[in-house]
Amino acid sequence: MYANASALIDMDWESFDPWRPQAVRHRLTEHPLLQPDQLVALGKRFQGTTHLFTFNNHAGADANFDEVARMYPNRRSVTETLQQINSAKAWMLLRHVQADPAYRELINTALDPIQPTIERHDPGMYYRAGWIFVASPHTTTPFHIDRNHGILLQIRGTKKVYVWDQDDTAVCSERARDSFHSSHNLDLVKWQEEFRERAHVFEVGPGMGAYIPITSPHMVETGTEPSITISLTYSTRATRHNAMEHVLHDLMRRHGMSPPPVGKHKLLDDLSYMSASALIAMRGVGSRPPACPSLARKTAYAVAD
Repeated sequence: MYANASALIDMDWESFDPWRPQAVRHRLTEHPLLQPDQLVALGKRFQGTTHLFTFNNHAGADANFDEVARMYPNRRSVTETLQQINSAKAWMLLRHVQADPAYRELINTALDPIQPTIERHDPGMYYRAGWIFVASPHTTTPFHIDRNHGILLQIRGTKKVYVWDQDDTAVCSERARDSFHSSHNLDLVKWQEEFRERAHVFEVGPGMGAYIPITSPHMVETGTEPSITISLTYSTRATRHNAMEHVLHDLMRRHGMSPPPVGKHKLLDDLSYMSASALIAMRGVGSRPPACPSLARKTAYAVAD
């Protein structure tokens, strides 16, 4: 069932569950802003800023995503990496592309038509962002979790996307999610090879993709060609509540308590949300906690951090 005949992104909306991974189709492969020449131009505009993140493709699934750029540096310039991506043996992320007016409009063009349908299941969309990944053949995006819902859209090349259920605590523990939301710390998010057997696996090519819920662990492997992917992320009322509850649970753990999993005790969840809201209001934007500015700033677009 399509939400809108003119929408650029399609999912099976009848089965859509904001907390479960799902396959996606899209019509963005030929968009001018996602072609290699325009990405080189965007990379040049972002040169010298925090909008760029890159590493070489010696990194494996077990690399710590927080440390991967330092441990596996890509010595090539932005232009060299993007223009020679077939042989660069590198992975590059153009972060928070919504900072560029043209790319912000692209994000809106993609999300606006499906927002009403998403919000029937998951109201209060805010904090939109765009992330463009360019990777050489045979490159791995290490195992990690993210702070927002994401819609990954493959533009060029192929990749295998492994996504685990958001509540699979055998793959990513509650404590790991608590720590991540409180401090954006991935130290407790550890890869094990046997996790592959528990994953939803999406083999995507141009026009295909995957919906990845907040803190659903995921890992990506590119195929034999260079890959271009855009991921559109956003927060909602429910993700905000979920993240704040994890923030409070992390604080409780650091004081020797053992809270039940988020979502298993409604009264505690409600109290955690109210307490975290008060704590964040007192400490202000940029405090620790929270790690994510979306908890302190309910803005339409994400803030580059």
